Amino acid sequence: EVQLVESGGGSVQAGGSLRLSCIDSGYRYSSYCRGWFRQAPGKEREGVAVIDSDGGIKYADSVKGRFTISRDIAKNTLYLQMNSLKPEDTGMYYCAADGGGGFCYTGAELFEYWGQGTQVTVSS
Repeated sequence: EVQLVESGGGSVQAGGSLRLSCIDSGYRYSSYCRGWFRQAPGKEREGVAVIDSDGGIKYADSVKGRFTISRDIAKNTLYLQMNSLKPEDTGMYYCAADGGGGFCYTGAELFEYWGQGTQVTVSS
């Protein structure tokens, strides 16, 4: 059974930073796509950043230059470093993993496994 557990959310002022972590267990695909998504109240879930098993990375335009996705394979942990946070970054952040299909993009339909989310609140 694949499990994803996020941590690192919190409340910060605009301009601040947070680092989210997502520890996975039971995930054994050698070719994969892992990602971070967020959902603000009343809005649809949107892809923030994805990383594939070859190190390829894609970001949403709204976070380019501010967020960095990375993965520590030895620790089974996915990270999202968020700098220069803005109030519009507020939302529930979820990590996700695909089922080894070979594609990687910021579409929620691609991902099979999801964490329960960690809340990020940015005040102005």
